[in-house]
Amino acid sequence: MAAAARPVRVLVVEDSAVVRLLLCRLIERDPRLELAGAVDSAESALAQLPYLRPDVISMDIHLPGMNGLLATREIMARQPTPIVIVSDAWDGGAAARAGVSMDALRSGALTIIEKPRASSADAEIERTFTTQLVIMSRVPVVRQRLPSVPFSAEAMQARGRGVRLVAMAASTGGPPAFERILRALPADFPVPIVIVQHMGAPFLEGFAAWLDGLVPLSVRMAAHRDVLRPGCVLVAPGDRFMRIAPGGTIHLDPPGTVPRDGASCPSADLLFSSAVEATGARTTGVLLTGMGRDGAVGLAAIRAAGGTTIAEDARSAVVFGMPRAAIEMGAATMVLPQDMIAASLCLAVGAVAVSPGDGVSG
Repeated sequence: MAAAARPVRVLVVEDSAVVRLLLCRLIERDPRLELAGAVDSAESALAQLPYLRPDVISMDIHLPGMNGLLATREIMARQPTPIVIVSDAWDGGAAARAGVSMDALRSGALTIIEKPRASSADAEIERTFTTQLVIMSRVPVVRQRLPSVPFSAEAMQARGRGVRLVAMAASTGGPPAFERILRALPADFPVPIVIVQHMGAPFLEGFAAWLDGLVPLSVRMAAHRDVLRPGCVLVAPGDRFMRIAPGGTIHLDPPGTVPRDGASCPSADLLFSSAVEATGARTTGVLLTGMGRDGAVGLAAIRAAGGTTIAEDARSAVVFGMPRAAIEMGAATMVLPQDMIAASLCLAVGAVAVSPGDGVSG
């Protein structure tokens, strides 16, 4: 009989006594988690980190003395530990939220989520908080090179001739995956790229800005009627369904559009399927790490139309849900780890991949 999995040890860093108590109670109620400690300042967290040795840290941003972003940088330098930034999504307006999201990812945090509020009982926010702690505790914060998986360069080139659009999607674990792949693409990558990242809508503007500062390509949020351009990455908003319209423009459904069949918003399935309608076999689809099944049906549509489809390998995916769903239904023409996806895309479009460290500083 297999032994039960050890609970994930969590260190809570939160200066509000009321919120700190709430977070501790949520952790203690979840059998997957164990409270390693709770402190009210970054300085206390740094002092206790060597003794508590948590598996993951819930980090507030607004702390007395050293703030949460500086503390994150210090922790990643001293004792690398998965860190989840827990922030007030409604605080400070869209520009401030975007800045927080960008700074959090730049500091070394793995993701940023909305803070549960003591004055409400939002079960979805509370469930997201505990689940993200569990998932992010498994992410190796010191990257290790994965063994290569052989694939046919000739087949890739044959399928990739005339590629006009690359569509990519991810959920949990997506930000570092996108950064790693896009960083390895050259600034003159000759094909437009559109991406779906499942993340709270208030944080996506900052996610796009964070990527834009790290990768050779231009990255920004998509707007209605944007024209797809080579070398430009457009990120789907988190509160509107995005699709590719005929003629190579972005179509955003009106705010508040009711999801179809419980589709995620933004929807990878909708984006991929619309890309097939716009560019047919000249579409390349990439489905990365994430929970659930979003993107599998759309990736299958790309493959059925004759396009190239890539699903991330289990060895590099933080969560193998979305790629697994695509692989199981035969939607992937290739299954590759993250460190081979950029080279595969470049091979398909006749570009030269950027070697690690070439021309881009992190």
